[in-house]
Amino acid sequence: MLVMVELVLVNYMKEHFAKLPSEEETQRSVQIFKAFGDYTRYKILYLLYERELSVSEITSEIGVSQSAISHQLKLLRQTGLVSGRRDGQRILYSLADKHIIMIFKQVKEHISEDDI
Repeated sequence: MLVMVELVLVNYMKEHFAKLPSEEETQRSVQIFKAFGDYTRYKILYLLYERELSVSEITSEIGVSQSAISHQLKLLRQTGLVSGRRDGQRILYSLADKHIIMIFKQVKEHISEDDI
C-alpha cells in the first residue's frame, strides 16, 4: 500500500511541478544573465535596443575605450545577444533577435512601474 501511495505521489509531482532545466540550458541562461549583469554590457545592449550602431558610435555614447567596447561586443556576440553586419568598412551591431528586444521592453516596463 505504501509503495502504491509513493508511486502516485511521484507521478503527481512529475505532472504538476516544473522540471529543472538541463545543465546545458542552465549554463546558457546563466551566461545571458551575466551579460545583462555587467554595467558596460547593459549600456551597450540598451543603446542597441534603440538602433544599430558601430563600435565608434557606441564608444562615443558610453565614453569607454574602443578596445573595451570591442571586447564587450565579442562577449555579447558569443552569448547570442548581439549580431553584426558589414556596412562598407564598418560593422553595425544590433540586438540579435526579437527575444532580446522583448526582454528589454519588459525590463523597461518593469522599472517604470510605480510600485518598485
